[in-house]
Amino acid sequence: MLYVVRKLTYRQPTTGNRQPNRMSEITVASRYAKSLIDLALEKNALEATKQDMTLFVQTLKASTELQAVLRNPIISHDRKLNVLQAIFTGKVSALTDAFFKIMVTKSRGDILYPTAQEFINQYNIKNNIVKATVTSATTLSEANKQQIISEVKSLSGGEVILQEKVDPALIGGFVLTVGDRQIDTSVASSLQKLKKDFAEKVI
Repeated sequence: MLYVVRKLTYRQPTTGNRQPNRMSEITVASRYAKSLIDLALEKNALEATKQDMTLFVQTLKASTELQAVLRNPIISHDRKLNVLQAIFTGKVSALTDAFFKIMVTKSRGDILYPTAQEFINQYNIKNNIVKATVTSATTLSEANKQQIISEVKSLSGGEVILQEKVDPALIGGFVLTVGDRQIDTSVASSLQKLKKDFAEKVI
C-alpha cells in the first residue's frame, strides 16, 4: 500500500469536468462563500461560521426535500425563511442567520447549499486541510487508515480528513481519491484491465 500511495501526486481540488450550468453555479457560490469568509474573519467568527456551514451541508445532504424548497422559485421568500428558521434557529450564529436571510431575500436561496459547500472548501484550502476518500472492498484496519493518512499528509503537507467507503464490488484492494487525483488498486479494476488487454490481443 505504501508504494501505491506514493505514486499519487497531490493537487488541490479543482472544478474538473463540470457542466457549464454547474460551473456557473459554482462560480457564483464561490463568490458568496468568499464574501462570507471575509465577513466571518472581520467579526472573528470564522470557526463558528464553519461549524454552521458544516451543519447546514449535513442537513441538506440528508434532505432532498429541503434542497427542493430552497431551489423552487415558486415558493415565497417568507416561506423559505420560515422553513430555515424552524430548522436552524438556536443552532447557528446570528451571522449565519443573517446570511441566510440576505441570500433568500435576494432570490439566491437556490445556491445556499453550494455556497455552504464552497465555504467549507475554501476554509479547508485556507487552513491547508486535505480531504481524501478511500473506497475498499472491506473495512480497512486502523493501521491501514493511519498509513494512508500519513502518506497523503507527507505529500500535501497539511492536515488530512479521510472519508471511508466500502464497496464489495471492488473484490479487494482500494481506490484512493485526493482532489482530482485517483489511484485504483482494486482487484475489480485489475480484472477489467486484464479482460481489456486480452480482448485487444485476440483482435
